[in-house]
Amino acid sequence: MTGETISARLSGPAKTIGAAAWNACANPSGRLDPHPFTRYEFFAALEETRCAVPRQGWQPVHLVIERGDRLEGLMPLYVKAHSQGEYVFDHAWADALERAGGSYYPKLQSAVPFTPATGRRLLVRDIPDAAAIEQALLNAGAAAVHELECSSLHVTFPTEAEWRAAEQAGYLLRTDRQFHWENQGYDSFEQFLAALSSSKRKNLRKERASVRAAGIEFDLLTGSDILEKHWDAFFEFYMDTGSRKWGTPYLTRTFFSRIGQSMADQILLVMARRGPTYIAGALNLFGESVLYGRNWGCTEYVPFLHFETCYYQAIDFAIARGLAKVEAGAQGEHKLLRGYSPVATYSAHYIAHQGLRRAVANYLDAERAAIADNIEDLAQAAPFKKSL
Repeated sequence: MTGETISARLSGPAKTIGAAAWNACANPSGRLDPHPFTRYEFFAALEETRCAVPRQGWQPVHLVIERGDRLEGLMPLYVKAHSQGEYVFDHAWADALERAGGSYYPKLQSAVPFTPATGRRLLVRDIPDAAAIEQALLNAGAAAVHELECSSLHVTFPTEAEWRAAEQAGYLLRTDRQFHWENQGYDSFEQFLAALSSSKRKNLRKERASVRAAGIEFDLLTGSDILEKHWDAFFEFYMDTGSRKWGTPYLTRTFFSRIGQSMADQILLVMARRGPTYIAGALNLFGESVLYGRNWGCTEYVPFLHFETCYYQAIDFAIARGLAKVEAGAQGEHKLLRGYSPVATYSAHYIAHQGLRRAVANYLDAERAAIADNIEDLAQAAPFKKSL
């Protein structure tokens, strides 16, 4: 098989590749807890429920590498007409190219739409020459920029190893930071609290007690326990919060039902209620020993309810399930004081326009250094007890 010719081509939506071939690359070891955001089921749900579609500025053109008649690797790929729903901000780059008389859009985006979670972007089967297939995907992605007359290709939230591989293929490297909670073998939330300094431990207990005193209780729902009535309530929260923050939320009501059917065993829906009435909720997905916080919403303001629903309930669940980490999504230095630590995230960028490429390269050199310093400073301010 290794002597057969390797070829690259652009495909269409995920359904043109199919679940079996896609997941053989996304989850090559056949693990029972695959990364939820690389699975076929997640991409198909986004595309087939009108979330990531051309009308919304996301045209799927997934890049595949084939050897003979077998798909060996793929890069999730979209032609983008804007820079929304990505969480790695390049608006200044777009403005610079437009001012210079160029066109930044369309561009190519290798990403999980609307999902700032680290995971593989070079999906390759478990084969001896997997590294060569990864490089073939990166090279073919750069070629697709020219083939489709796009300005650039942006690979966002890849693994660090993929990020370094992208540099070998001529991509520019960028970093940012998020806040993740790491499980140090805790057997309870109280044991986690014991690792914090006295003042921070007291503050977290006060926040949790305040929510309980407000009469709020929580239902943690997974698998078949998640019913359509729960999605109905959660979607109301999502639309209320999303409309106030972004104007038009990205995800449709049918999307939530779709992942509820196809991925229920990897979903944690945290629903906050007063008596029988739900007033807030947080959507999480989990796999590969990580819990990923995604969307939150509420219809009633309760002090500290956001922290409890999104952060503390997530930690409780991770400890109970023996998960190694909670990734709480993009931004938010307020997470630091609640036991979440600063970590680097990565993106890689192939820019065809040489003048813009030089300018961005210089900018990224300074930005990476600034991000590294920021992470170091934030780590020093972490709420954990200082070792002697």
